Amino acid sequence: MQFDQLRTLGQSTAPRILLPLLEAQTRMIAGLSAEARSGSRAPALLLASRFAEYTGWMAQEAGDSDAALDWTGEAADLARAGGDPHLGSYALVRRALVTMYDGDGAATVALARRAQGSELPPRIRGLAAQREAQGHALAGNEADCLRSLDRSRELLARDEARNGAEPVIGTSHVSDPAAMSTGWCLHDLGRPRAAAEVLDRECRRLPAHALRTRVRYGFRRSLAHAASGEIEHACAIAGDLLGVMPAVPSATVNADVRRLARELSRFRSSRAVRDLQPALARVLAPAHA
Repeated sequence: MQFDQLRTLGQSTAPRILLPLLEAQTRMIAGLSAEARSGSRAPALLLASRFAEYTGWMAQEAGDSDAALDWTGEAADLARAGGDPHLGSYALVRRALVTMYDGDGAATVALARRAQGSELPPRIRGLAAQREAQGHALAGNEADCLRSLDRSRELLARDEARNGAEPVIGTSHVSDPAAMSTGWCLHDLGRPRAAAEVLDRECRRLPAHALRTRVRYGFRRSLAHAASGEIEHACAIAGDLLGVMPAVPSATVNADVRRLARELSRFRSSRAVRDLQPALARVLAPAHA
């Protein structure tokens, strides 16, 4: 219950505020597992591994990729000690997220492919295929990207048939990760109008309380509309999101905010762009400090 509550809190709280609490909880549960009876030791280790994995994600959101990778590695070690050999493969998907935000399509594909062995659970393989698709999109390989998205969709749909009691791996606020990633990838493939259509539809399905997720995909949506030439609409979307950013600062989202600022800079004569620029500058200023 605490893990679910902290993930919910992470949707509306700055990661630097949440990180000390997550780190303490991870250490506490790992420590309790050492003293637990044999029957409850493995579940405690597995729960500690999930705390560690989420701590890694918040570290990445705070802009500390090294700490993110360290926590992800610790999550894999804790899971292995608890009898789950599969979370180590999901750690590869998380590492691929770091290379994706670094713009390294080839490394993203290579890491994601290593997490798609047939012995792995469908959800991990599906999320890995989704990440592989994003790597192919960065590299401009449309056919490989779309094939990976199809594979991701099939694997994630298969996972939906399972009603496990364990916390969900990966996003818990995007109802159709493959569909949302399709919109993300279409933009990187140079098809912004198609991307905007998909992201418009999928963003409407996001829960109202999931501010961090809404900001992440909302800026990608704004970027797609801007690249389609729909400047006023892109600025309207971004204006709403920029008001939320102080509550949920994100180093990864800032990458798309910078891309949006560059895209909009080509339309300085637009009043909508001029009106938006001060808010854009305020959000980006800490990233440049």
